[in-house]
Amino acid sequence: MKLLKTLPVAAALIALPTLALAQDATPSFDEIGPYIMTTLLFCMAGFLVFFMAAGFAMLEGGLVRSKNVTMQMTKNIALYSIAAIMYWVIGFNTMYPGDFNGFFAIGGPTVLDAVGVSAADAALDYASVGSDFFFQLVFVAATASIVSGALAERIKLWPFLIFVVILTGLMYPISGSWKWGGGWLDAMGFQDFAGSTVVHSVGGWAALAGAIVLGPRIGKYGKDGKVIPIPGSNLALATLGTFILWMGWFGFNGGSQLAMGTVGDVSDVSRIFANTNMAAAAGAITALILTQVMFKKPDLTMVLNGALAGLVSITAEPLAPTLFGALWIGAVGGAIVVLAVPMLDRLKIDDVVGAIPVHLCAGIWGTIAVIFYNSDATLMTQLTGIVAYGAFTFVVSLVLWVILKATLGIRVSEEDEVNGLDMAELGMEAYPEFSRG
Repeated sequence: MKLLKTLPVAAALIALPTLALAQDATPSFDEIGPYIMTTLLFCMAGFLVFFMAAGFAMLEGGLVRSKNVTMQMTKNIALYSIAAIMYWVIGFNTMYPGDFNGFFAIGGPTVLDAVGVSAADAALDYASVGSDFFFQLVFVAATASIVSGALAERIKLWPFLIFVVILTGLMYPISGSWKWGGGWLDAMGFQDFAGSTVVHSVGGWAALAGAIVLGPRIGKYGKDGKVIPIPGSNLALATLGTFILWMGWFGFNGGSQLAMGTVGDVSDVSRIFANTNMAAAAGAITALILTQVMFKKPDLTMVLNGALAGLVSITAEPLAPTLFGALWIGAVGGAIVVLAVPMLDRLKIDDVVGAIPVHLCAGIWGTIAVIFYNSDATLMTQLTGIVAYGAFTFVVSLVLWVILKATLGIRVSEEDEVNGLDMAELGMEAYPEFSRG
């Protein structure tokens, strides 16, 4: 009996060396902690940027007339869904060659991560592929949303969605690979932390090409060249959309730190949050003051876009500046919007929500502003990147819009535009109990 009692003890003593070896083979938290924390950063930042899709939808829904609101909601949910599929089918692998081990997703694995990733495997990578893929994906949809707002109230649904397929599946991933995929601009030293150019100006260039081919809305410009304001349906909704975008931008810029495995990384993320917030506030206040001075009354739509322009301006370098640096960079962005909107009107380029001044003009400014705080950036390199992205995106977009116009037609009829796209294209209204205006 005593022998039986001692057997488990003896067995445990014999197994101790083996257990010690197994324990030694298991990576410590110091080794797998960065993987866990960076994966968490990607997931959290990713769903903040995903929520920006709601912000774009609300902003656009508030700035178009009530007879076109349902159309904007349809475009926004459709473009996000298209982006999600196209970025999986071809976009991600085009932008980051080798991550799926095949040019098309169907040529690679069907899942992003093996079920039950081992601690040893985690210690060898910086984050899960699934979290990385999702984080990169939500940026693509933001680019397409920029185009949606600029071309509102007169474009047909299906030609627009065909353009989104090409933009999210090919155009954005190809140009994105030049910087973020380790391409030629990255090798040259071009700096764009979170996408003032890679994301925002790309959307702006595509929108500019579309607005030129599409033409202005009926009644926007008088025969004498006078600009006729066309008020949106719900400024409260537009304001809500701006605040949602502002919040989502913390994920947009903060997640672009791409690491949260050290004290330094976490500190940098918090610094990015503070700078992002400061730039937005400065852009809004600048637009508020400038519109009072120029138009004798503050313009809420300009203030909203001023905040967004401040956000776009700081996106190229949200880490390096001081809080004062973020303030003046964002302030310049807010001023750019107030000045660029009338400039577009003089050129009779009709941008319904001000997407081109916000995302293109402020995006260019933000990319140039990098040189003031990032010693790795030079003016010539930054200008090279701006011109490369602009030439590629504008020319390809212009060709696509012309082809779509010649084949399917991209603009609704005059009667449909007057009656509203909600009924003409979709047969339903966002506000059926109210008269259309």
